[in-house]
Amino acid sequence: MISARRQLLYPDPVTSEGPSIRSFFLPGPAGRLEALLNAGSASPTHVAMVCHPHPVYGGTLHNKVVFHAMKALNSFGFPVLRFNFRGTGLSEGEHAKGVGEVEDVRVGLDWLEREFALPIVFAGFSFGAAVGLRAAYNDPRVTALIGLGLPAVPIEDRIYDFEFLRDCKKPKLFVSGSRDQFGPAGKLEALVDTFTEPKKLVRIEAGDHFFEGRLREMRETIETWVSGVITAA
Repeated sequence: MISARRQLLYPDPVTSEGPSIRSFFLPGPAGRLEALLNAGSASPTHVAMVCHPHPVYGGTLHNKVVFHAMKALNSFGFPVLRFNFRGTGLSEGEHAKGVGEVEDVRVGLDWLEREFALPIVFAGFSFGAAVGLRAAYNDPRVTALIGLGLPAVPIEDRIYDFEFLRDCKKPKLFVSGSRDQFGPAGKLEALVDTFTEPKKLVRIEAGDHFFEGRLREMRETIETWVSGVITAA
């Protein structure tokens, strides 16, 4: 039975998918990784990856925030890869406290390169942002970064270090709710201020860490930024 704590953190995953979706396994460093690819247009300009929140508290590739981020990126015709971190869902291995999961992200980036050989847009939510940004920030195949619900304060006594973004010159979008308990007012702004331009921080009014009731605004924020920064370029 899922604990009340897990239900509070990552409630009501989305499981309904469209018809153009591929289910498969990636060969990961700790075993197979369960993956989904939402197909893009016939001639996409980019591909994308979206990483899910903390698996210990119920985060999976079906998380609502992850799903809506995928839909936003897929709306531009980008094929979008999601996968379950090691030890999550049908993925093999065990949770590695954010260390081994960085290697899981690199496996996904390698697969996208082999499959499409197109520029990659990375997006991650909460734990997925903390882990995925570390893998993607200096990867030359990744041209843009999106962090949703970036944790600016400790989660379960875990402090996430984002110092590596201080010199990252790739376009960066950060989206958080104005009531995000893991990105409180002032804390998140101070953190993002340390990052190199170009960057953009958007606060979704009345949104919490999970954008409950504000997923449409989150999705539209991603679409607006991608339209102006990525597809325009």
